[in-house]
Amino acid sequence: MNPASETVRSPRRAFWGDARFFLGVLLVVASVVGVWLVVSAARQTVPVYAAAHTIVPGEPIAAGDVKIVDVALGAVAGTYLGEGDLADGTVATRTIEAGELVPAASVGDADDARTTSVVVRSAVDVPASVEAGTVVEVWAAPLLERGAYDDPRILVADATVVSVTRDDSMIGGGAAALELVIPRDDVSATLAAMADQSALSIVPTTGAGS
Repeated sequence: MNPASETVRSPRRAFWGDARFFLGVLLVVASVVGVWLVVSAARQTVPVYAAAHTIVPGEPIAAGDVKIVDVALGAVAGTYLGEGDLADGTVATRTIEAGELVPAASVGDADDARTTSVVVRSAVDVPASVEAGTVVEVWAAPLLERGAYDDPRILVADATVVSVTRDDSMIGGGAAALELVIPRDDVSATLAAMADQSALSIVPTTGAGS
C-alpha cells in the first residue's frame, strides 16, 4: 500500500474539553446576570415620607408637614413611613429634623408622646443657636423677695423648642418667649414656678444647635 494514499486523520477533540468550554461560558454569563440583578435591585426606589420642616415631640403630623421622596432603602424600607402610612391623629414622639426620613418608631398617638406644650419667658438672653427642634434645659431661680432670688436649679432637664420669639427692644436685650414641649410629669412644677414668679432661664444642652 502506498503511504501517500492514506488519509491523514486529525485527532478527535475530546468531548470533556468541549463541555468544559461551554461550562466556562455559562459561568461568565451567570456572573454577568448576577451583577446586573444586584445593580438593578440597588437602583429600585420606594416612596417614603420625609419631614418638610423640623417636627417636635407631641406635634401632630399632617400631610403638609411631610413630603414624598423616592429613595433606595433595600431591606430597611419597612422601618420608615411609606406613602399612605400616615394615619389621622399621628404625632411625633421625638424630634424629626427637616429633610429627615420619618422612622415608623418616631410617631404614635398623643398618649405615646407623653408631652405638653407650654410658653416660657426667659429672664436672660437666649443664644442665637436656639431654634425649633433645639433640646434645652429649663432652670428656675425661686423668688425670695422683691429683686432677690434663690440659687437656680434645673426645673426641666429635657425640653424641646417649638418656636422662639425674641424681644430685642428691651433695655439690656435678650428677653425671649419660647414655646417648649416638656414631659407631662414636669408640667405641674413648671406652672408653679411661673406662678411664683421664679426667674426662668433656657440653657441649650451640650451640643444643641450644632
